[in-house]
Amino acid sequence: MNRTLSGLNCQSNSNQSNGDIEDQVIDIDTLLRDGSQQIFESNFLGNSEEGAEIETTFFRKLDEELNKVSGFHKDKVEEVLDEASRLNKQMEALIALRIKVGKRDLEESNSNRHQQEQSQQSSRASDVVSVNANSGNREGVKVDDQYQDQDPLEVLEHVKINSTILSPISTIKDAIRDSKDYELSFGKDDLRKAEEHLRDAFIEFHHKLYLLKQYSFMNLSAFSKIMKKYEKITSRRAYKLDMEIVDKSYLGNSDEIIDLLERVETTFINNFSNSNRKEGMKSLRPKRRREKHRVTFFSGFFSGCIIMLLVAIVLRIESQKLMKKKERMQYMQSIFPLYSVFLYVVLHMLVYAADIYFWRKYRINYPFIFGFKRGTELGYREVFLLSTGLAVLALSGFLANLHLDMDSSTQEFKKFTELVPLGLVTLVLLILFCPFDIIYRSSRFFFIRCLFRCILAPLYPVTFLEFFLADQLTSQCLRRLFEDKDATHGYNGLTYLSTIVAVVVRTAFELRKGVTCMVFALISSAVAMIINTYWDIVVDWGLLRRHSKNIYLRDRLLISHKSVYIAAMVLDIILRLAWTQLVLAFNLHSAHKLSITTTVFCLEIIRRGIWNFFRLENEHLNNVGKYRAFRSVPLPFRYSDDDGDKDD
Repeated sequence: MNRTLSGLNCQSNSNQSNGDIEDQVIDIDTLLRDGSQQIFESNFLGNSEEGAEIETTFFRKLDEELNKVSGFHKDKVEEVLDEASRLNKQMEALIALRIKVGKRDLEESNSNRHQQEQSQQSSRASDVVSVNANSGNREGVKVDDQYQDQDPLEVLEHVKINSTILSPISTIKDAIRDSKDYELSFGKDDLRKAEEHLRDAFIEFHHKLYLLKQYSFMNLSAFSKIMKKYEKITSRRAYKLDMEIVDKSYLGNSDEIIDLLERVETTFINNFSNSNRKEGMKSLRPKRRREKHRVTFFSGFFSGCIIMLLVAIVLRIESQKLMKKKERMQYMQSIFPLYSVFLYVVLHMLVYAADIYFWRKYRINYPFIFGFKRGTELGYREVFLLSTGLAVLALSGFLANLHLDMDSSTQEFKKFTELVPLGLVTLVLLILFCPFDIIYRSSRFFFIRCLFRCILAPLYPVTFLEFFLADQLTSQCLRRLFEDKDATHGYNGLTYLSTIVAVVVRTAFELRKGVTCMVFALISSAVAMIINTYWDIVVDWGLLRRHSKNIYLRDRLLISHKSVYIAAMVLDIILRLAWTQLVLAFNLHSAHKLSITTTVFCLEIIRRGIWNFFRLENEHLNNVGKYRAFRSVPLPFRYSDDDGDKDD
């Protein structure tokens, strides 16, 4: 086709049909927009028949969807082709660095040999180089033929290593050096870090290609099913001609993704899995964690143990009359706070398990939002198992304390009762930091790493996961304000500041009492409650939109029942008010105060769990609206001619 001056060329494809004109229902015109993108328009031929207007509208809508998905697919294919060229340049730099490091190691190992033998070994270093790139974990990496005749120094002359802030020390060095690029030292550490980052980039790029392939397949299947349904309902022949056009569109006629997938897999297997295809494909296509029967069994077993332990504790308290005698009441007030921490942790884990269940039910992509490694994220069954197991340990320790302290036959062991909670905490920490591959090691270490980054937020870049984890207690909005330069994070920080002020004023009222302190405590708590409730509902949940098609909600909702959102907003307000009532609890008896405080803390954890679900739903919808489905992986190298390329 030749492009016209208007940029839109029209050509009829009605003669391409294999059937007679009398059998055709539609006539499809192919338009060329801007000399590249094909636009299809279907003309319904039965305009004089009854119901023709409806069928005309049907084919017009079908054309719109085909042109939309085909154009979107074309744009995404062009993006991945550009990314593929960048990854190709990254591989050139990596292979050159491998050659350079291998050549240097080879020269050092032969430094004590004869000069002639040394020169022979050095001349062969550019052909095949065996390097130990991962400190002994991989050997015998063979350089591709296309790079054998290339001098590594010519490539590395134009390459710098990108600054990747991975530790507080590197952050401080980066701030002192005031530079985003580091000179290559041609060392094994540089090679190892570059291989790690480029390996992650290839895995994420492969996932992107796989999703684009699935996108094409699903849309082609959808058009096929739609036309089959049309033929079945109307008894008209239109499937063959329409599917020929779909197959000729960019959506059905583009093979770049399939070819690119094969090349990416070959490159990854040869360079990052020591030519082991099984291991390479395991990394590129990790399988989802399989549901195991033993998880369900032990969850049920631990739940039964919890019920029995609770019954035993209640019977022990009643038999010893711990809630009626003053001295024994003081004992309960001293020991209960030690174990209430486990109560809060277990409740938080149970609420998180419920969140995961509903995130999966409503297809909220929480693994992508949190940045979990595919195939390693825990499901709600695993989280429920961990929470019930921790509850069994805590209740067993609490019952042991009651037995050792209150039973007359165990008075000789009373001096060891203080070791029970200490031993329980020690056991939990040992399980959490256990280096062996048991009890979901990857998830445990992932949590520890995120928690460590939260504690040292000023020295680490904050991702959504760290921000979300810190939100369970307080936040680090100032760090995000510093990074993103978004005033919204500053306003969010003020909401947390109002809560901190309210807590400080409450503490002052508890220490000094008095009407004036009580008034200030009530005012500060009420202000904090109003500000935080507004931020929860309007900003974090994206609700209460005035011009939304769903009145006082938002345009897109994942839960079909709108009453759920209204109930969540009302419940958030009520639970915020319950938190405010803690001011009045300071005048109560210490036992009543302890019970009310514990109840309010548990309600706050439940409120936080509700907030978590709708916060992630809003984040998911924002990602969908902006077509965010892939992680941004920093590349290790920067070429001198790519200084303006932010993606690298």
